[in-house]
Amino acid sequence: MAAMSNSYAQPILRTADLSEGLRVVERLLGIADLRDLEVDFEAIISSAHVLTPLLTLFPKAEWWGEGGESASSAEGDDPLTHLPLRLRGWAASPEPVGPFLDALDGSPATVRWDFMGWPEAPEIGLGVGGARGAFVTLCVNVRDLELEEPAADHTVFVHVKQVEAERAPWLAEQVGRQVIGDLVMAPN
Repeated sequence: MAAMSNSYAQPILRTADLSEGLRVVERLLGIADLRDLEVDFEAIISSAHVLTPLLTLFPKAEWWGEGGESASSAEGDDPLTHLPLRLRGWAASPEPVGPFLDALDGSPATVRWDFMGWPEAPEIGLGVGGARGAFVTLCVNVRDLELEEPAADHTVFVHVKQVEAERAPWLAEQVGRQVIGDLVMAPN
């Protein structure tokens, strides 16, 4: 699906209140075409008490060692003996979002909703946005999409196609927000 191509993302909310971030995500999803909805999860995990419930939630998750550690799920290694690690769950249903967030205990993570498209934006001359740039990401305990800037707050990003950059501020307005940072290329 859309995970194979890059989108561009722009932050529209930064808050210490995770439930506020989730409300903004829900409002964005409320205007999106949610056919083919999938959710991707990623986290950097440093402790077994965080890793264990996440492995239960995502038994087929990919993981690999952080900081020069060469261990990975592809090698069949035991993740509990290779902390810290980066864990990624792909193409899940939305149901694990709550349990995933509950298990993090301060770990930096992202939840990305991937769907069919954004609505038409006639005020800015844009038709329906296709799946390639249609994502919403909630960054938890981190400021960036690559999980490199740990933070005490959470950020919501809207993703759009680069050629439709003006859709990001339009989307923000639709949910009573405005863009609060630069448009950046999102990781695959």
